[in-house]
Amino acid sequence: MARPGGNLSGINFLTSEVTAKRLEFLRELVPAATRVAVLVNPADSTNTETTLQDVELAARARGLQISVSRASTSQEINAAFETFARERADALFVASGPFFTTRRIQLAQLAAFHRLPAAYSIRQNAEAGGLMSYGASLIDAYRQVGAYVGRILKGAKPADLPVVQATKLELVINAETARMLGLTVPPSLLATADEVIE
Repeated sequence: MARPGGNLSGINFLTSEVTAKRLEFLRELVPAATRVAVLVNPADSTNTETTLQDVELAARARGLQISVSRASTSQEINAAFETFARERADALFVASGPFFTTRRIQLAQLAAFHRLPAAYSIRQNAEAGGLMSYGASLIDAYRQVGAYVGRILKGAKPADLPVVQATKLELVINAETARMLGLTVPPSLLATADEVIE
């Protein structure tokens, strides 16, 4: 990571590194949850594999049962939510990735329709009506990317630039969605949150 070599460098968005913490925040927001549905995108196999390993470890440590559904189309997302309802999931953990970001409104609407508290990796999901998100600040990460582009344009070689980690993580809670789901956001989470959407 310090000297990636070749023609590569970049930013680590810390997606898998914060999986356990995101599940912890979800459990704090929904303390009665015992069955957590996990939604992953099979088309993003590397991310899916890492997410499932991390979620399984974190869930086991917290005494949670997980049920995994895979979706890489809008229709598969609809079918996954039918499965969540049939299996009576208490909460939903949505894997990160561009596909789920583009489907954030569909995810928020289905979670609301099925009254399913859901945790996401980026704030855009909470802004679209999702219950909560915890992950790297994309704005901060994009600033880091811009700084790297500037350095490369000034002659730095990508191989000499270390892969850096996102420097800012943010917890965003949609209080309106919490009220709609009948959840009371604990004061400790309100104090921890970087933003509470009213």
